[in-house]
Amino acid sequence: MFNRRENLKQYMKLYPVIFTLLVLNIIVHIVTYIPDIGRELFNWGAGANFLIADGEYWRLVSSMFLHADFFHLLFNCFSLYVFAPEMERILGKMRFITLYFVSGIFGNIATYIFLDFYTVSVGASGAIFGVFGAYAALVFYTRKTMPALRQIILPIIAISVVMTFLQPNINVAAHLGGMLVGFIIGLVYLHPKRILAWRQKRQQ
Repeated sequence: MFNRRENLKQYMKLYPVIFTLLVLNIIVHIVTYIPDIGRELFNWGAGANFLIADGEYWRLVSSMFLHADFFHLLFNCFSLYVFAPEMERILGKMRFITLYFVSGIFGNIATYIFLDFYTVSVGASGAIFGVFGAYAALVFYTRKTMPALRQIILPIIAISVVMTFLQPNINVAAHLGGMLVGFIIGLVYLHPKRILAWRQKRQQ
C-alpha cells in the first residue's frame, strides 16, 4: 500500500496532484535560498499569528509551502511522496486537493488559536497529518471488511503522533488540528461506494 515502485513518469501520471505539490514545495524552498528574495518570501508568506490577526489571511495557505530548513522539507516531502498517493487514488484529484488544503488551513487556524500570539510557523505538516486523519477514517469504515488495514495504517499514525510530542520545535497544534479535520473530511468523503471502487481497483 505504501511501497512505492512507480518510476517518475508513472508517478506523475498516477498521482498528478501529489507530484505537483512536491514540485511546488521544492521550488519554493530553493527560492528561499536566494538572498533578499528568500527573506522577502518568508516575510510575506510565513504563518505569523500576529499578522494573521491583522488580516493577512493568505498566510494560512502560503505558510504551507515554506519550510524552515532542508530536513523539514525532506521529511514533509517524504511523507507526502510515500503515504499520500493511495489517498489521492481513493478520493480522486479534486477531493484530495480539498482534503490537503482544508486540513492544512485548519492546522494553521489551530496554531493561531492555541499557540502564542507571536508564534511564526511554516510547513505542510498540518496538511500531511490531514491525510493521516483521512486514513484513520478509512480504517474506521473498513474495520470489519478490511481489518488488515489497521495493522498497516494505525502504527504509522501512532508513531507520527508520538513523534509530534517527542521532537523539539514541533507545531503540535497544526499536526493535531490537521489530523482531526482530515478525519472529519475522510468520514464525509470515504463513503462505502468509493471504498468499494478502490478495493476493486486494487484487486485488478
